Amino acid sequence: MPLHAQGDDFPDHVVPGHEGVSVEQTFELFSAVAPRGWRVELTEGEITVVPPADGEHEEIVSELSGQVRDHDKGLGRYTGIGLRLPDGSKVIPDLVVAPKGSYSDQQEWHAPAAVLLVAEVTSASTAGRDRVQKIRGYARAGIPLYLLIDRDADVAVLCHGPSGDAYDHKVTHKLGTAVPLPAPFGFELDTSEF
Repeated sequence: MPLHAQGDDFPDHVVPGHEGVSVEQTFELFSAVAPRGWRVELTEGEITVVPPADGEHEEIVSELSGQVRDHDKGLGRYTGIGLRLPDGSKVIPDLVVAPKGSYSDQQEWHAPAAVLLVAEVTSASTAGRDRVQKIRGYARAGIPLYLLIDRDADVAVLCHGPSGDAYDHKVTHKLGTAVPLPAPFGFELDTSEF
């Protein structure tokens, strides 16, 4: 069951019903004991444990990564990078695109300053957060592009122009069509393989 905390700075708040244990401490405990391949995330004060993705999910992430690589070999494509967002959230996006070398250190959680694009591919366990909380978190972090591949709705949603808790522009494309990615990418993402 998700654990919640109230307030703007989630890590400093005590988990209700668990006196003396902060959300951050609980998050660290869950992260330490999660089975291999499972992801533990802290999104807007809620801890979630996400099971490994299915094959179709991974095929989509692989295709996204490959198209970015084919367009610009100077960009790094990261599938296991932890991002620490300004609202205290700690997330592991399905795909992070940033200049190569942006994450060459040994830190587990990184500031999102170098991120050019973050992508999420919905799964039964993540769809709600991908559509709502993560849009807010990525916008607050100033991440220029958020690409949501919504398998349930059969669409790709491209969000750009972060402003406060939202993106100024949200364009929905039917999967199977081309999705124009603005600068710094400047190419059309082919979603026919999705």
